[in-house]
Amino acid sequence: MNDHEKRAFLIRRLQGEMPMYKKLPVPDGGDEQWQMLRSLMNVRPPMPAKADFLEVQDEYLQEETAKKGIVDVADIESALGDEKLAIWRGDITRLKADAIVNAGNGALLGCFRPCHFCIDNIIHTFAGVQLRLACNEIMEAQGHEEVPGGAKITEAFDLPCRYVIHTVGPIIQGALRDQDCDTLASCYRSCLELASAKGLHSIVFCCISTGVFAFPQRKAAEIAVSTVKEWLDVHKGASIEKVIFDVFKEEDDEIYRELTR
Repeated sequence: MNDHEKRAFLIRRLQGEMPMYKKLPVPDGGDEQWQMLRSLMNVRPPMPAKADFLEVQDEYLQEETAKKGIVDVADIESALGDEKLAIWRGDITRLKADAIVNAGNGALLGCFRPCHFCIDNIIHTFAGVQLRLACNEIMEAQGHEEVPGGAKITEAFDLPCRYVIHTVGPIIQGALRDQDCDTLASCYRSCLELASAKGLHSIVFCCISTGVFAFPQRKAAEIAVSTVKEWLDVHKGASIEKVIFDVFKEEDDEIYRELTR
């Protein structure tokens, strides 16, 4: 199958699973097809998928990631102030690392808003539908939503990294509180603890809570850098050899580089 055929096949299968979308016509254009496919993946509830669907989905998503260009974190230069810290600006789903960190909400099932711009959406999209099911199994076993500051780890499926660590940052409504800062620091510590327990060597952090959760960017960066440095200093025997701060905005890039000089 070519790309057009793969997208059309996946769309029709998803429509078959969700009859409310069955009458929607499959677009002819590649971009329109991808938007529809991504939207259907985003709204799909956590449930098993058939083997032939997964075979086509996995091949298609991995090819799309390869087109974007996979970046090995081993090739990212360390920040000037610490050989274990590095900064990279770009799409976190391109990074080949032991683990990347996803900032989600308490349900920990990914973003259900079609083609939303949040990192939770993009990670779940390019990981494939298996990620939502894996998260759902963890949450059902837990029996309650993930607490802010906590974290869980899953396989990464179609992403170039090995694992995804899902954490829940504080949502800022009104003035920033000390409790919010403590919760954000807990997110970084929880992720590092999980990565260390798995014996991982590299972990990539997104800018937790600074998007729709509205945590002030500079303060969030200060907490991120200081918390990671403190944890690495205390846990000198841990397996983690490299921590990458992945930023998307130029402003965040400047802030992190200033803080790690």
